[in-house]
Amino acid sequence: MKDGPPWPDDDAMMQIAFEQARTGFGQGGIPVGAVLATPTALLGAGHNERVQRGDPTAHGEMACLRDAGSRSSYAGTTLYTTLSPCPMCSGAIILFQIPRVVIAERVTYAGDVGFLRGHGVDVEVRADERCIALMSEFQRRSPRLWSDDIGGR
Repeated sequence: MKDGPPWPDDDAMMQIAFEQARTGFGQGGIPVGAVLATPTALLGAGHNERVQRGDPTAHGEMACLRDAGSRSSYAGTTLYTTLSPCPMCSGAIILFQIPRVVIAERVTYAGDVGFLRGHGVDVEVRADERCIALMSEFQRRSPRLWSDDIGGR
C-alpha cells in the first residue's frame, strides 16, 4: 500500500475510461477515454473527439479536463487514461499539477512516462488487454487517422 492520500477505486475509474474509449470508437473516432477523480468524486470524463469535432486538440485527456471544468487545484486527483498520454496531454498533466496518472496501456503507443515521472507525477502503468485490443483494432482499421492523431509519427 502506498503512503499518502487514499486514491479512488482504480478499477472502477478505469472501467469508466474504457467505456468512454468505446463510445469514441463507436462514433468513428479514436478510442481513447479518460477520467479525472478524487477519492470521493468523479470530476470529469471524456473521450477523444478529434474526428467528431474536427479539433486536433480534442484528445481524450483534454476532453476529460474540459468536462471536469476549471479547478483552483488538482491536488488529490487521479487522471485515468486508456492510453499513454501524448506530449500535449502530458504537458496539461504537468501544467495543472495532477499528482497521479493511471495508464491502462502503453503497448500500442508508448507515450513518455519518463517525462511525467521526471516532473514528479506518480504514474502507474497497467497492461489492460481490453484497451490494447481496442486500440490495436483501431490502428489496424484506420492507420492514417491514427497517424494524424499523433502528429504523423
